[in-house]
Amino acid sequence: MIDLSVLIANSPTSDLAGQNCIENAKNSHKKGMVYLVGAGSGDPELLTLKAWRVMQRAEVVLYDSLVSEDVLDMCASTAEKIFVGKRRANHALSQQSINELLVKHALAGKTVVRLKGGDPFIFGRGGEELQEVVRHGIYFESIPGITAASAAASRAGIPLTHRDHAQSVKFITACKKNGAPNNDYKELLDTTQTVVFYMGLHRLHDLPLGVILP
Repeated sequence: MIDLSVLIANSPTSDLAGQNCIENAKNSHKKGMVYLVGAGSGDPELLTLKAWRVMQRAEVVLYDSLVSEDVLDMCASTAEKIFVGKRRANHALSQQSINELLVKHALAGKTVVRLKGGDPFIFGRGGEELQEVVRHGIYFESIPGITAASAAASRAGIPLTHRDHAQSVKFITACKKNGAPNNDYKELLDTTQTVVFYMGLHRLHDLPLGVILP
């Protein structure tokens, strides 16, 4: 395990300029702040240093099912930790309730970390949550994480865009919002691109894997 505290302590002063800007913004706002943080694949050593800094200052942490215990343990020990995870057909809270919690704690002047598995903006509803935060005039910052597609492929030694085989990569979700139109899977038959399916295990019968896979 890398000792991040040593890395931070030995960082040049210039590396901390972003942190100083954040502190100044915090002091200039009566409202709290919301940080949308990507927890990545679950390995704490793959978090960004910026994510670690923010997690250490958190007063409230709203975390998902895919956030590992090792990552959660990197948050401030004094932070209030609230589980808001979703699993198939088993949601701890509705999305609307999660949005309301973010706003509630931020308006109470708290530093809120919304800790999401992978990257918050890759099928993570991060955009929906920030829309609600912005609607209430709350300061926010988004910190990216490693999404499942690149994490899994990299771990297996599989490049998503090897120049001899793939000119592009496409991320597809098999779990759509109610009422959303069906995907046009014809475009996935392009053999020069890599196709990555998210959340498709229980919807294999709906996916045209027979024509996509050799």
